[in-house]
Amino acid sequence: MTTTPTSVTLPDAEQALAVLAEHMRGVAVDARFVGIYSGGAWIAERLARMIPGEHPVGYIDVSFYRDDYHQKGLKPEVKSTSLPFEVGGATIVLVDDVLYTGRSVRAAINELFDYGRPGRIELAVLVDRGGRELPIEATYVGARLTVPHQLSVVLSRDENGRLALTTEPAGNDPERNRDA
Repeated sequence: MTTTPTSVTLPDAEQALAVLAEHMRGVAVDARFVGIYSGGAWIAERLARMIPGEHPVGYIDVSFYRDDYHQKGLKPEVKSTSLPFEVGGATIVLVDDVLYTGRSVRAAINELFDYGRPGRIELAVLVDRGGRELPIEATYVGARLTVPHQLSVVLSRDENGRLALTTEPAGNDPERNRDA
């Protein structure tokens, strides 16, 4: 565990990923994983290798679907949504790094329906920090914690693919979009 100067104790991201994978052992063998850029994409890739079964991985960028798009503007690096499988009728596991207000998840669900009507959508998150503004709850969670609203929880990945969690003042980096 790492303690930040604001006395928030963050879980080890790799341990949280292992817990998340363990909780997901019962996921449908043919579930498709859809990672929300960028942290969710990293986690979806790792989970697809860790969970038994065939789990094709897709990626989704919710930039244009967020309800606060006009306030926050467009991130400097918009990524392309890539869903290399049929969405209609499929079991989809949306994967995100940090669940906070629920707005990114809502946006991802809206975008998914542009590609078809899934048979089922589940949500897997590395960290649930509470503070929901929408009635959205994760099906699978790696770690739960309470973080003051003035801080953002940020997932990073090093050159070896190792994940790490840190905090930073909310709104500090306009490129970061952590479900706030």
